[in-house]
Amino acid sequence: MNQMLVVWTELPVRDVAKAAAFYDAVLGTKTSVDTSGPMPTANVGDFVDGVGCSLFEGTPGAATLAHFAVTDLEAASARLTKAGGTVEGAPVEIPPGRFVYAADPDGNRLGLFEPKAA
Repeated sequence: MNQMLVVWTELPVRDVAKAAAFYDAVLGTKTSVDTSGPMPTANVGDFVDGVGCSLFEGTPGAATLAHFAVTDLEAASARLTKAGGTVEGAPVEIPPGRFVYAADPDGNRLGLFEPKAA
């Protein structure tokens, strides 16, 4: 999937490059770390048009929770686990699709959402 359906999210992480690699492994994106400013940042998937997820150095685990759209929930969950994250339970069915809660290696909670087929 080359498009994320997240309206802006900021995630504090301990290491921007490692976090970018984690999200790229899970979401199939390609993220560049920007070191031109006072601290490194990265927009997951290099989306910079106001839609996406920005990673920055900070204290992980704050109350941020972003849900990312995926095409195959089981495959994305397996990639997340392989990349060092954890899935927090079984998929939850809702009318528009299903999702799981998970955490990245820094402890930030996230959701993976698979919409119902049209």
